[in-house]
Amino acid sequence: MGTLIYGLNVSVDGYIADAAGNIDWSDPSEELHRYWNDFERDTALAFYGRRLYDLMSSYWPTADKSPDADPLIIDFARIWCNMPKVVFSRTLDSVDWNSRLERGDPVEVVTRLKGETDGNLEVAGATLAAPIVQAGLVDEFRLVIAPTAVGGGTPFFPALPSWLSLRLLENRTFPGGTVLLRYAATPD
Repeated sequence: MGTLIYGLNVSVDGYIADAAGNIDWSDPSEELHRYWNDFERDTALAFYGRRLYDLMSSYWPTADKSPDADPLIIDFARIWCNMPKVVFSRTLDSVDWNSRLERGDPVEVVTRLKGETDGNLEVAGATLAAPIVQAGLVDEFRLVIAPTAVGGGTPFFPALPSWLSLRLLENRTFPGGTVLLRYAATPD
């Protein structure tokens, strides 16, 4: 059985994007970029919603071909393209870059694939994560807190049916004041 991880860069007031959908405030340091590269390198399977998949697939498949691409970008581009991905969409006709299209219920599909897959699984994006978090399927949360308050937007955590108890696994500070908080979900 796999370990399902939900992790994103988050503003200090809890948002993954501001009210306009902007994430420029979360520009990672080299050390943080290396952290995310290593995280993705160790991911056996990632779950994407259509919007985040569209965003990622519009950049990463060719990012390593840019003449001014630094080694961290080249590394992440190759990791992302090769990493197995399940993309949930009712509107896409096809997906590429080691991805497969899924039209079923995310909670049912993630439950099944979590049981069938060894290693770390990632749920990418707050919209897709919401029903999965609410269903109690996430084993670990990784919040990378940027020292910026955006005042509103897309929250990291969805509305929850009850308290979610967490146990701290790791905290780490990155250059610029960004802080990683890793928590395990603890059963009630």
